[in-house]
Order: sequence, then structure tokens, then C-alpha cells
Amino acid sequence: MRKIDKQADFEPASLRQFKRRHNQGNYSDLTSEIRQDIRLACTTEQFYLCAYCCKPISGDSRDTMNEHVEARKIAPNRSLDYTNIVASCTTPNQCDNAHGAQPLPLTPFDAECETDLAFKLSGRVTGLTDDAKETIRVLNLDNKSLIEQRRMLINTMLFTYGEDAIEDDDLINIIIDELAEPKKGKLDAFSPVIVNALKGQQNV
Repeated sequence: MRKIDKQADFEPASLRQFKRRHNQGNYSDLTSEIRQDIRLACTTEQFYLCAYCCKPISGDSRDTMNEHVEARKIAPNRSLDYTNIVASCTTPNQCDNAHGAQPLPLTPFDAECETDLAFKLSGRVTGLTDDAKETIRVLNLDNKSLIEQRRMLINTMLFTYGEDAIEDDDLINIIIDELAEPKKGKLDAFSPVIVNALKGQQNV
């Protein structure tokens, strides 16, 4: 995960207007146009990466969901709270689809999401706290497909820079800086995951 700082400026005007006109409204009352406005705003705010697994998303309903971090069944009063909504991928059995109405102890709003999830060069992820372990389980972040996608990208990075790159702290810092910088408003696929894995190598 990558920490998301929700910005009031990103909340779509269409959502603000709806809330002013419908004091008792909820998410299910929204039109498809307003839902798309939310989806695109969150996607832009997240540099076009899923809030949970960090795979690329387009902001279109074909691959992107409006995800309530605190589930609507748990907190129905927050269904229109933009600060509770992120953009998630629509991958079956992971992220939004796996979350459902389960409590999520570690969220993309917590700074610890970047430190308590430890990604390996193998593509695996482990939780360093009970909350992190439960979050991995709830979102199914260590499934075989995700592991393989992360491993392939990490191997591509190592091939590009040379396998000895992980032994050179200065080069690791350069790679981290490059991966952390959005290009035309977008971050590279799984870049926060690769940054996490590289930082882990520095601590070995």
C-alpha cells in the first residue's frame, strides 16, 4: 500500500451538490455519473494505482471500483464521505471484492501501511503486526497471481539495473526516488510495493 492523503479539493462538485440537496441521501442514491466522478477523482488522487494492491487502474468502471474503506454496513453514515472512499481494482477475490463488510484494521489512510506490510523481492508480503496480518488476509494481498505479478516486475527492475543493484544503497536510493515520482500524473505499476521491497533490502 501507499499512504493516501485525502484532499478536500479532489471531492467532485457533483457529490458536494448532491449532499447539499439530499440530507438523508446515501451512496445507493447516487447516479452513475456522480459515481464515475468519484471514481475518477479517487483514481487521480492515487496516481492511477489501486489503493490496496497498487496494480494500475484506469478510473473507468471496467477495472475500478469506488471502495468504502470503512464498509457501508459498518458505517452507513459515511457512505457519502469522500474521505472514506478510495479507488480499488475490480480483481475477483482481492481488494474491494475480498473486503466486503469486514473491518479493515490497517488502511491506506494510516502511515503504518507503508511500514507494517513488508514486501519481499520474491513478490511475497508479510505482516509485521497483527493488524497488518489481518489486513493481508481480508484483502487477500498474498494470493498467487499478485505474488507473480510483483515478482515479475521486481525481476524486470533488477534486470534493468543489474542484480548487484540491491547491494548498492546509493543506487537503491536513486531507484526509489525514480519509482516514487509520478510521470504525467501516474505512478508505475506496483511502484510502492517495489519501493517497500528495496527499503527492506537496505535494512538487511
